Amino acid sequence: MSNFLFYFAAFAIVLGVLVIVHELGHYLAARWAGVKVLRFSVGFGRVMWSKRFGPDATEWALGLFPLGGYVKMLDEREGDVLPDEVHRSFNRQPVKWRMAIVAAGPLANFLLAILIYWVMFMHGTEELKPILGKPVAASAAASAGFENGERVVKVAGEIVETWQELRWVFLRKAVEQDLVEFEINHPDKGIINRSIDVSSARESGWEGDALEKLGIRFYRPEIPPVLDKISAGSAAASAGLRSGDEIRAINDSIITTWSDVVQKVRQSPGKPLLLDVLRNEQHLLLEITPIAIEESGRVIGRIGAAVSDSGYRREDLMTKISYGPVSALTKAIQETWDKSFFSLVMIGKMITGEVSWRNLSGPVTIADYAGQSAKLGIDYYLKFIALVSISLGVLNLLPIPILDGGHLLYYVVEIIKRGPLSERTMEIGQQIGMALLLMLMAFAFYNDINRLISG
Repeated sequence: MSNFLFYFAAFAIVLGVLVIVHELGHYLAARWAGVKVLRFSVGFGRVMWSKRFGPDATEWALGLFPLGGYVKMLDEREGDVLPDEVHRSFNRQPVKWRMAIVAAGPLANFLLAILIYWVMFMHGTEELKPILGKPVAASAAASAGFENGERVVKVAGEIVETWQELRWVFLRKAVEQDLVEFEINHPDKGIINRSIDVSSARESGWEGDALEKLGIRFYRPEIPPVLDKISAGSAAASAGLRSGDEIRAINDSIITTWSDVVQKVRQSPGKPLLLDVLRNEQHLLLEITPIAIEESGRVIGRIGAAVSDSGYRREDLMTKISYGPVSALTKAIQETWDKSFFSLVMIGKMITGEVSWRNLSGPVTIADYAGQSAKLGIDYYLKFIALVSISLGVLNLLPIPILDGGHLLYYVVEIIKRGPLSERTMEIGQQIGMALLLMLMAFAFYNDINRLISG
Protein backbone atom coordinates (compact mmCIF):
# COMPACT_ATOMS: atom_id res chain seq x y z
CA MET A 1 0.00 0.00 0.00
CA SER A 2 2.83 2.38 0.88
CA ASN A 3 4.44 1.65 -2.50
CA PHE A 4 1.18 2.57 -4.25
CA LEU A 5 0.92 5.82 -2.28
CA PHE A 6 4.51 6.70 -3.17
CA TYR A 7 3.89 6.16 -6.89
CA PHE A 8 0.59 8.06 -6.70
CA ALA A 9 2.26 11.00 -4.94
CA ALA A 10 5.10 11.07 -7.49
CA PHE A 11 2.58 11.07 -10.36
CA ALA A 12 0.38 13.72 -8.69
CA ILE A 13 3.36 16.07 -8.31
CA VAL A 14 4.37 15.63 -11.96
CA LEU A 15 0.81 16.16 -13.17
CA GLY A 16 0.22 19.14 -10.89
CA VAL A 17 3.43 20.90 -11.86
CA LEU A 18 2.94 20.42 -15.60
CA VAL A 19 -0.72 21.46 -15.62
CA ILE A 20 -0.04 24.56 -13.51
CA VAL A 21 2.94 25.59 -15.66
CA HIS A 22 0.97 25.06 -18.88
CA GLU A 23 -2.06 27.03 -17.72
CA LEU A 24 0.13 29.76 -16.22
CA GLY A 25 1.54 30.26 -19.71
CA HIS A 26 -1.97 30.95 -21.03
CA TYR A 27 -2.84 33.08 -17.99
CA LEU A 28 0.23 35.32 -18.09
CA ALA A 29 -0.03 35.82 -21.86
CA ALA A 30 -3.72 36.74 -21.49
CA ARG A 31 -2.93 39.26 -18.75
CA TRP A 32 -0.11 40.68 -20.86
CA ALA A 33 -2.52 41.14 -23.79
CA GLY A 34 -5.09 42.80 -21.53
CA VAL A 35 -7.63 39.95 -21.64
CA LYS A 36 -9.68 39.41 -18.50
CA VAL A 37 -9.29 35.94 -16.97
CA LEU A 38 -12.42 34.62 -15.26
CA ARG A 39 -11.16 31.25 -13.98
CA PHE A 40 -7.88 29.39 -13.62
CA SER A 41 -8.68 25.71 -13.05
CA VAL A 42 -6.48 22.72 -12.32
CA GLY A 43 -8.72 19.79 -13.24
CA PHE A 44 -11.99 19.52 -15.15
CA GLY A 45 -15.60 18.99 -14.14
CA ARG A 46 -17.23 19.94 -10.87
CA VAL A 47 -15.36 22.60 -8.89
CA MET A 48 -14.18 21.05 -5.61
CA TRP A 49 -12.52 24.20 -4.24
CA SER A 50 -12.20 27.79 -5.41
CA LYS A 51 -11.12 31.21 -4.24
CA ARG A 52 -11.18 34.60 -5.92
CA PHE A 53 -8.27 37.00 -5.79
CA GLY A 54 -6.13 39.21 -8.03
CA PRO A 55 -6.91 42.50 -9.80
CA ASP A 56 -9.79 40.94 -11.78
CA ALA A 57 -11.04 38.71 -8.94
CA THR A 58 -10.05 35.66 -11.00
CA GLU A 59 -11.50 32.41 -9.65
CA TRP A 60 -8.71 29.94 -8.85
CA ALA A 61 -10.22 26.46 -8.74
CA LEU A 62 -9.60 22.72 -8.38
CA GLY A 63 -11.74 20.46 -10.57
CA LEU A 64 -12.97 16.94 -9.86
CA PHE A 65 -10.99 15.29 -12.67
CA PRO A 66 -7.29 16.28 -12.33
CA LEU A 67 -6.03 15.11 -15.76
CA GLY A 68 -5.60 18.63 -17.16
CA GLY A 69 -6.78 22.16 -16.59
CA TYR A 70 -7.99 25.30 -18.33
CA VAL A 71 -8.01 29.10 -18.27
CA LYS A 72 -11.44 30.62 -18.91
CA MET A 73 -11.26 34.11 -20.40
CA LEU A 74 -13.85 36.78 -21.02
CA ASP A 75 -15.43 35.95 -24.39
CA GLU A 76 -18.61 37.23 -26.05
CA ARG A 77 -19.21 33.80 -27.60
CA GLU A 78 -19.54 32.21 -24.17
CA GLY A 79 -21.63 34.76 -22.29
CA ASP A 80 -22.73 38.34 -21.88
CA VAL A 81 -19.97 40.92 -21.61
CA LEU A 82 -20.44 44.35 -20.05
CA PRO A 83 -20.00 47.22 -22.54
CA ASP A 84 -17.07 48.69 -20.61
CA GLU A 85 -15.23 45.32 -20.74
CA VAL A 86 -15.78 44.41 -24.39
CA HIS A 87 -12.26 45.53 -25.25
CA ARG A 88 -10.93 42.93 -22.74
CA SER A 89 -12.78 40.05 -24.40
CA PHE A 90 -10.62 37.32 -25.96
CA ASN A 91 -12.62 37.23 -29.19
CA ARG A 92 -12.05 40.97 -29.76
CA GLN A 93 -8.24 40.66 -29.70
CA PRO A 94 -6.18 40.84 -32.90
CA VAL A 95 -5.38 37.38 -34.24
CA LYS A 96 -1.68 37.75 -33.38
CA TRP A 97 -2.55 38.21 -29.67
CA ARG A 98 -4.95 35.27 -29.70
CA MET A 99 -2.22 33.12 -31.25
CA ALA A 100 0.27 34.30 -28.63
CA ILE A 101 -2.12 33.46 -25.76
CA VAL A 102 -2.84 29.98 -27.14
CA ALA A 103 0.82 29.21 -27.93
CA ALA A 104 1.97 30.39 -24.49
CA GLY A 105 0.79 27.17 -22.79
CA PRO A 106 2.99 24.74 -24.77
CA LEU A 107 5.80 27.33 -24.74
CA ALA A 108 5.67 27.34 -20.92
CA ASN A 109 6.15 23.55 -20.94
CA PHE A 110 9.20 23.88 -23.19
CA LEU A 111 10.61 26.64 -20.97
CA LEU A 112 10.14 24.46 -17.89
CA ALA A 113 12.11 21.67 -19.56
CA ILE A 114 14.87 24.11 -20.52
CA LEU A 115 15.00 25.44 -16.95
CA ILE A 116 15.26 21.95 -15.45
CA TYR A 117 17.98 20.87 -17.89
CA TRP A 118 19.86 24.15 -17.41
CA VAL A 119 19.96 23.80 -13.61
CA MET A 120 20.94 20.14 -13.81
CA PHE A 121 23.69 20.72 -16.38
CA MET A 122 25.15 23.50 -14.22
CA HIS A 123 24.86 21.50 -10.99
CA GLY A 124 26.27 18.41 -12.63
CA THR A 125 24.86 14.91 -12.71
CA GLU A 126 26.56 11.59 -11.97
CA GLU A 127 25.76 9.10 -14.71
CA LEU A 128 26.85 5.72 -16.01
CA LYS A 129 29.71 5.67 -18.48
CA PRO A 130 28.83 4.27 -21.95
CA ILE A 131 30.42 0.86 -21.34
CA LEU A 132 28.97 -2.16 -23.14
CA GLY A 133 28.16 -5.41 -21.39
CA LYS A 134 28.18 -8.91 -22.80
CA PRO A 135 25.58 -8.92 -25.60
CA VAL A 136 22.59 -11.23 -25.59
CA ALA A 137 23.38 -14.46 -27.43
CA ALA A 138 22.24 -14.59 -31.09
CA SER A 139 21.27 -10.90 -30.96
CA ALA A 140 22.07 -8.09 -33.37
CA ALA A 141 24.68 -6.81 -30.90
CA ALA A 142 26.36 -10.22 -30.79
CA SER A 143 26.37 -10.37 -34.61
CA ALA A 144 27.98 -6.92 -34.67
CA GLY A 145 30.81 -8.26 -32.52
CA PHE A 146 30.18 -6.19 -29.38
CA GLU A 147 32.22 -7.39 -26.42
CA ASN A 148 32.02 -7.04 -22.66
CA GLY A 149 33.85 -4.01 -21.28
CA GLU A 150 34.10 -1.97 -24.48
CA ARG A 151 33.55 1.78 -24.06
CA VAL A 152 31.54 3.61 -26.71
CA VAL A 153 33.12 6.87 -27.90
CA LYS A 154 30.73 7.85 -30.70
CA VAL A 155 27.36 6.74 -32.05
CA ALA A 156 26.76 7.60 -35.72
CA GLY A 157 29.52 10.20 -35.50
CA GLU A 158 28.18 11.91 -32.34
CA ILE A 159 30.31 11.90 -29.17
CA VAL A 160 28.62 10.21 -26.19
CA GLU A 161 29.87 10.60 -22.63
CA THR A 162 27.15 8.74 -20.72
CA TRP A 163 24.94 5.69 -21.11
CA GLN A 164 21.87 7.94 -21.37
CA GLU A 165 23.49 9.88 -24.23
CA LEU A 166 24.28 6.58 -25.94
CA ARG A 167 20.63 5.49 -25.67
CA TRP A 168 19.30 8.85 -26.89
CA VAL A 169 21.63 9.26 -29.88
CA PHE A 170 21.20 5.61 -30.87
CA LEU A 171 17.39 5.82 -30.87
CA ARG A 172 17.41 9.05 -32.90
CA LYS A 173 19.64 7.51 -35.55
CA ALA A 174 18.09 4.03 -35.50
CA VAL A 175 14.60 5.19 -36.50
CA GLU A 176 16.08 6.68 -39.70
CA GLN A 177 18.66 4.12 -40.83
CA ASP A 178 19.18 0.34 -40.89
CA LEU A 179 22.81 0.36 -39.77
CA VAL A 180 24.11 2.44 -36.87
CA GLU A 181 27.87 2.77 -36.51
CA PHE A 182 29.59 2.68 -33.12
CA GLU A 183 33.11 3.98 -32.54
CA ILE A 184 34.47 1.90 -29.68
CA ASN A 185 37.50 2.01 -27.43
CA HIS A 186 38.41 -1.66 -26.99
CA PRO A 187 40.51 -2.46 -23.85
CA ASP A 188 43.11 -4.28 -25.96
CA LYS A 189 42.58 -3.25 -29.60
CA GLY A 190 42.16 0.51 -29.16
CA ILE A 191 39.70 2.46 -31.33
CA ILE A 192 37.61 0.26 -33.63
CA ASN A 193 34.32 0.68 -35.52
CA ARG A 194 31.34 -1.66 -35.50
CA SER A 195 27.91 -1.40 -37.13
CA ILE A 196 24.72 -2.89 -35.75
CA ASP A 197 21.72 -3.87 -37.86
CA VAL A 198 18.54 -2.39 -36.30
CA SER A 199 16.06 -3.84 -38.80
CA SER A 200 14.71 -6.36 -36.25
CA ALA A 201 13.66 -3.52 -33.92
CA ARG A 202 12.10 -1.63 -36.83
CA GLU A 203 10.13 -4.71 -37.90
CA SER A 204 8.62 -4.93 -34.40
CA GLY A 205 7.53 -1.28 -34.59
CA TRP A 206 10.11 -0.22 -31.98
CA GLU A 207 7.91 -1.75 -29.32
CA GLY A 208 9.50 -2.02 -25.86
CA ASP A 209 13.16 -1.42 -25.01
CA ALA A 210 14.92 -1.26 -28.39
CA LEU A 211 18.42 -1.65 -26.92
CA GLU A 212 17.45 -4.74 -24.96
CA LYS A 213 15.81 -6.30 -28.02
CA LEU A 214 18.94 -5.71 -30.05
CA GLY A 215 21.06 -7.24 -27.29
CA ILE A 216 22.82 -4.01 -26.25
CA ARG A 217 23.39 -4.08 -22.50
CA PHE A 218 25.23 -2.00 -19.96
CA TYR A 219 28.45 -3.41 -18.55
CA ARG A 220 28.21 -5.25 -15.25
CA PRO A 221 31.51 -6.15 -13.57
CA GLU A 222 31.94 -9.80 -12.65
CA ILE A 223 31.73 -9.38 -8.87
CA PRO A 224 32.33 -12.56 -6.82
CA PRO A 225 29.19 -13.83 -5.02
CA VAL A 226 30.50 -13.01 -1.53
CA LEU A 227 28.00 -11.56 0.92
CA ASP A 228 28.58 -8.42 2.96
CA LYS A 229 25.65 -6.87 4.84
CA ILE A 230 22.64 -8.97 5.84
CA SER A 231 19.50 -6.97 6.62
CA ALA A 232 17.89 -7.73 9.99
CA GLY A 233 14.65 -9.67 9.68
CA SER A 234 15.32 -10.47 6.01
CA ALA A 235 15.02 -13.81 4.24
CA ALA A 236 18.82 -14.04 4.21
CA ALA A 237 19.00 -13.56 7.99
CA SER A 238 16.24 -16.15 8.57
CA ALA A 239 18.10 -18.66 6.38
CA GLY A 240 21.27 -18.24 8.47
CA LEU A 241 23.42 -16.46 5.89
CA ARG A 242 26.31 -14.41 7.25
CA SER A 243 28.68 -11.74 6.05
CA GLY A 244 31.61 -13.37 4.23
CA ASP A 245 29.61 -16.34 2.95
CA GLU A 246 30.33 -17.24 -0.67
CA ILE A 247 27.44 -18.69 -2.67
CA ARG A 248 28.75 -21.49 -4.88
CA ALA A 249 25.50 -22.96 -6.25
CA ILE A 250 21.73 -22.44 -6.20
CA ASN A 251 19.53 -25.51 -6.79
CA ASP A 252 22.57 -27.34 -8.24
CA SER A 253 23.25 -24.50 -10.73
CA ILE A 254 26.85 -23.30 -10.51
CA ILE A 255 27.19 -19.65 -9.41
CA THR A 256 30.27 -17.66 -10.45
CA THR A 257 29.22 -13.99 -10.13
CA TRP A 258 26.92 -11.88 -7.99
CA SER A 259 24.73 -11.18 -11.03
CA ASP A 260 24.00 -14.94 -11.18
CA VAL A 261 22.68 -14.75 -7.61
CA VAL A 262 20.56 -11.68 -8.35
CA GLN A 263 19.06 -13.32 -11.44
CA LYS A 264 18.12 -16.53 -9.58
CA VAL A 265 16.64 -14.67 -6.62
CA ARG A 266 14.61 -12.23 -8.74
CA GLN A 267 13.14 -15.14 -10.72
CA SER A 268 12.03 -17.00 -7.56
CA PRO A 269 9.62 -14.88 -5.48
CA GLY A 270 8.12 -17.05 -2.73
CA LYS A 271 9.91 -20.18 -4.01
CA PRO A 272 12.42 -22.06 -1.80
CA LEU A 273 16.00 -22.16 -3.06
CA LEU A 274 18.77 -24.50 -1.91
CA LEU A 275 22.09 -22.67 -1.52
CA ASP A 276 25.53 -24.26 -1.50
CA VAL A 277 27.49 -21.84 0.70
CA LEU A 278 31.24 -21.78 1.37
CA ARG A 279 31.97 -20.56 4.93
CA ASN A 280 35.39 -20.84 6.56
CA GLU A 281 36.39 -23.44 3.94
CA GLN A 282 33.34 -25.57 4.73
CA HIS A 283 30.35 -26.21 2.45
CA LEU A 284 26.90 -25.65 3.95
CA LEU A 285 23.48 -26.30 2.45
CA LEU A 286 20.96 -23.59 3.41
CA GLU A 287 17.37 -23.20 2.26
CA ILE A 288 16.06 -19.70 1.59
CA THR A 289 12.73 -18.37 0.29
CA PRO A 290 13.00 -14.96 -1.41
CA ILE A 291 10.35 -12.45 -0.33
CA ALA A 292 7.98 -11.45 -3.13
CA ILE A 293 7.91 -7.71 -3.84
CA GLU A 294 6.49 -5.63 -6.69
CA GLU A 295 8.88 -3.67 -8.92
CA SER A 296 7.83 -1.84 -12.09
CA GLY A 297 4.60 -3.81 -12.30
CA ARG A 298 6.34 -7.20 -11.87
CA VAL A 299 6.68 -9.49 -8.85
CA ILE A 300 10.30 -10.33 -8.10
CA GLY A 301 12.22 -12.03 -5.31
CA ARG A 302 14.49 -10.37 -2.77
CA ILE A 303 16.53 -11.85 0.11
CA GLY A 304 17.94 -8.74 1.81
CA ALA A 305 21.65 -9.36 1.29
CA ALA A 306 24.29 -7.07 -0.22
CA VAL A 307 27.42 -8.06 -2.11
CA SER A 308 30.84 -7.58 -0.58
CA ASP A 309 33.04 -4.77 -1.91
CA SER A 310 35.21 -6.48 -4.49
CA GLY A 311 37.52 -3.53 -4.93
CA TYR A 312 35.72 -2.30 -8.02
CA ARG A 313 35.68 1.49 -7.80
CA ARG A 314 32.55 3.55 -8.39
CA GLU A 315 34.48 5.94 -10.61
CA ASP A 316 35.23 3.05 -12.98
CA LEU A 317 31.55 2.97 -13.92
CA MET A 318 30.32 6.50 -13.18
CA THR A 319 31.17 9.96 -14.51
CA LYS A 320 30.04 13.44 -13.46
CA ILE A 321 28.95 15.78 -16.24
CA SER A 322 28.67 19.53 -15.59
CA TYR A 323 28.82 22.78 -17.62
CA GLY A 324 29.20 26.50 -17.09
CA PRO A 325 26.04 28.71 -17.12
CA VAL A 326 26.21 29.65 -20.83
CA SER A 327 27.20 26.18 -22.06
CA ALA A 328 24.55 24.62 -19.81
CA LEU A 329 21.85 26.90 -21.23
CA THR A 330 22.89 26.13 -24.81
CA LYS A 331 22.85 22.40 -24.10
CA ALA A 332 19.48 22.68 -22.30
CA ILE A 333 17.91 24.39 -25.32
CA GLN A 334 19.44 21.82 -27.68
CA GLU A 335 18.24 18.95 -25.48
CA THR A 336 14.69 20.31 -25.43
CA TRP A 337 14.69 20.91 -29.18
CA ASP A 338 16.06 17.44 -29.98
CA LYS A 339 13.51 15.67 -27.80
CA SER A 340 10.65 17.80 -29.17
CA PHE A 341 11.64 17.07 -32.77
CA PHE A 342 12.11 13.37 -32.02
CA SER A 343 8.64 13.23 -30.47
CA LEU A 344 7.17 14.67 -33.66
CA VAL A 345 9.11 12.16 -35.76
CA MET A 346 7.80 9.26 -33.65
CA ILE A 347 4.22 10.56 -33.86
CA GLY A 348 4.58 10.76 -37.64
CA LYS A 349 5.91 7.20 -37.77
CA MET A 350 3.01 6.00 -35.62
CA ILE A 351 0.61 7.51 -38.16
CA THR A 352 2.43 5.82 -41.06
CA GLY A 353 2.63 2.51 -39.19
CA GLU A 354 6.43 2.40 -38.88
CA VAL A 355 6.22 2.66 -35.08
CA SER A 356 3.79 0.54 -33.07
CA TRP A 357 0.86 2.28 -31.36
CA ARG A 358 1.67 0.08 -28.37
CA ASN A 359 4.41 2.60 -27.55
CA LEU A 360 1.68 5.09 -26.61
CA SER A 361 1.49 5.44 -22.81
CA GLY A 362 -1.44 6.39 -20.62
CA PRO A 363 -1.65 7.73 -17.06
CA VAL A 364 -1.00 4.32 -15.45
CA THR A 365 2.32 3.85 -17.26
CA ILE A 366 3.30 7.48 -16.68
CA ALA A 367 2.52 7.07 -12.96
CA ASP A 368 4.68 3.94 -12.90
CA TYR A 369 7.60 5.76 -14.55
CA ALA A 370 7.11 8.72 -12.19
CA GLY A 371 7.42 6.42 -9.17
CA GLN A 372 10.42 4.58 -10.59
CA SER A 373 12.28 7.80 -11.39
CA ALA A 374 11.48 9.26 -7.96
CA LYS A 375 12.92 6.15 -6.30
CA LEU A 376 16.13 6.50 -8.31
CA GLY A 377 16.71 10.04 -7.01
CA ILE A 378 15.91 13.69 -7.57
CA ASP A 379 18.08 13.90 -10.73
CA TYR A 380 16.11 11.15 -12.47
CA TYR A 381 12.79 12.55 -11.24
CA LEU A 382 13.54 16.04 -12.57
CA LYS A 383 14.63 14.60 -15.92
CA PHE A 384 11.36 12.68 -16.06
CA ILE A 385 9.38 15.87 -15.38
CA ALA A 386 11.31 17.66 -18.15
CA LEU A 387 10.65 14.84 -20.62
CA VAL A 388 6.90 14.69 -19.86
CA SER A 389 6.75 18.50 -20.04
CA ILE A 390 8.24 18.35 -23.55
CA SER A 391 5.77 15.62 -24.53
CA LEU A 392 2.87 17.71 -23.22
CA GLY A 393 4.08 20.74 -25.16
CA VAL A 394 4.41 18.75 -28.40
CA LEU A 395 1.04 17.03 -27.93
CA ASN A 396 -0.75 20.35 -27.41
CA LEU A 397 0.76 21.81 -30.58
CA LEU A 398 -0.63 19.04 -32.79
CA PRO A 399 -3.15 20.53 -35.29
CA ILE A 400 -6.08 18.74 -33.68
CA PRO A 401 -9.18 20.84 -32.93
CA ILE A 402 -9.75 21.12 -29.14
CA LEU A 403 -5.97 21.21 -28.53
CA ASP A 404 -3.90 24.42 -28.62
CA GLY A 405 -2.51 23.41 -32.00
CA GLY A 406 -6.03 23.14 -33.39
CA HIS A 407 -6.84 26.69 -32.30
CA LEU A 408 -3.61 27.91 -33.86
CA LEU A 409 -4.67 26.20 -37.09
CA TYR A 410 -7.97 28.11 -36.98
CA TYR A 411 -6.09 31.39 -36.63
CA VAL A 412 -3.75 30.58 -39.52
CA VAL A 413 -6.82 29.93 -41.71
CA GLU A 414 -8.32 33.19 -40.42
CA ILE A 415 -5.21 35.10 -41.53
CA ILE A 416 -5.29 33.44 -44.96
CA LYS A 417 -9.00 34.02 -45.62
CA ARG A 418 -8.95 37.43 -43.89
CA GLY A 419 -11.81 36.53 -41.61
CA PRO A 420 -12.73 34.11 -38.80
CA LEU A 421 -14.14 30.66 -39.46
CA SER A 422 -17.87 30.22 -39.00
CA GLU A 423 -19.21 29.02 -35.66
CA ARG A 424 -20.55 25.86 -37.38
CA THR A 425 -17.15 25.01 -38.90
CA MET A 426 -15.45 25.43 -35.53
CA GLU A 427 -18.14 23.33 -33.83
CA ILE A 428 -17.60 20.47 -36.30
CA GLY A 429 -13.85 20.81 -35.80
CA GLN A 430 -14.29 20.54 -32.02
CA GLN A 431 -16.34 17.37 -32.43
CA ILE A 432 -13.70 15.82 -34.71
CA GLY A 433 -10.97 16.86 -32.30
CA MET A 434 -12.81 15.35 -29.33
CA ALA A 435 -13.27 12.08 -31.24
CA LEU A 436 -9.54 11.93 -32.10
CA LEU A 437 -8.57 12.74 -28.51
CA LEU A 438 -10.88 10.07 -27.11
CA MET A 439 -9.40 7.58 -29.59
CA LEU A 440 -5.87 8.41 -28.43
CA MET A 441 -6.93 8.07 -24.80
CA ALA A 442 -8.55 4.71 -25.55
CA PHE A 443 -5.30 3.46 -27.16
CA ALA A 444 -3.29 4.74 -24.19
CA PHE A 445 -5.55 3.09 -21.60
CA TYR A 446 -5.58 -0.16 -23.58
CA ASN A 447 -1.78 -0.16 -23.64
CA ASP A 448 -1.69 0.53 -19.89
CA ILE A 449 -4.02 -2.37 -19.15
CA ASN A 450 -2.11 -4.66 -21.52
CA ARG A 451 1.20 -3.82 -19.80
CA LEU A 452 -0.32 -4.54 -16.39
CA ILE A 453 -1.62 -7.93 -17.54
CA SER A 454 1.46 -9.00 -19.52
CA GLY A 455 3.98 -7.40 -17.14
